[in-house]
Amino acid sequence: MIDTDRITGAARELGGKVQGAVGDLTGSKSDSVEGRVREAVGQAENLYGHAKDAARHAADEAYEVAEDAYDQGRRYLREGHERSIEWPHASLLVAGLVGFGLGLLVNARRR
Repeated sequence: MIDTDRITGAARELGGKVQGAVGDLTGSKSDSVEGRVREAVGQAENLYGHAKDAARHAADEAYEVAEDAYDQGRRYLREGHERSIEWPHASLLVAGLVGFGLGLLVNARRR
C-alpha cells in the first residue's frame, strides 16, 4: 500500500518542475523560484512517504516474526506437555534432578 504522502509529494514535485521550467522560459524569476521551492517541498513529502512505508513494512515484518515465534513456542509447550503425560516417571525424575541441582547450588553459596 502506497502512502498518500508519496503520491501528493510526487505531484507537487512534478508541478514545481513544470512551474520552474515555465518561469525559466518566460523569464519570470518569481515563478522560477516558486517552482523550485514547490519541487523541494514535493521531494521532502515524497521522502516522508517513503519513510512511512518503510516503517510500516518493518513493523509488519516484526509482527510476522513474533507471531511465528509465538506459534513455535506454543507447539513446543504442547509437545512437552504431551511427553510429560506419556512419561510421567521421567518427568518426575527430571524435576527431582533439577531441584537437587538447585539445592546444591544454594547450599554451596552459603559456605
